[in-house]
Amino acid sequence: MTDTLISIISVFIGILGATVLGAAKKKYSFGFTGNTLAGVFGSIFFIKLFERLGFDPVSIMRTGTVNYILFTINMLVSFIGGAIGLVAIKYLEKKMNK
Repeated sequence: MTDTLISIISVFIGILGATVLGAAKKKYSFGFTGNTLAGVFGSIFFIKLFERLGFDPVSIMRTGTVNYILFTINMLVSFIGGAIGLVAIKYLEKKMNK
C-alpha cells in the first residue's frame, strides 16, 4: 500500500461517515452530493489536524509496511471527520439563514 492509496481510502471513509450520519439523522442530510462534499472536506480537515500526532499516511508507511494500528486510527479519524464536517456545514447553513 502506498501513501497515496491510504489518503484516497481515508477520503472515502470520510464520505462514508457523512453518508451514514446523513442517513441516520435526516435533519443533517444534504442529499448525496452535499453529504459527499461534507465528507471529503471534513475528512481532509481532520486528517490534517491530527497529522502531527502520527496518523498521517507517511507515518503509517514509515517502516515500508503498513502499521495497522495507525491505519485503523486514521480510518476512525476520517470517519468521525466526515460526520463532523456534515454537522458543521448544517450549523453554518442555519447561521446563514438567520
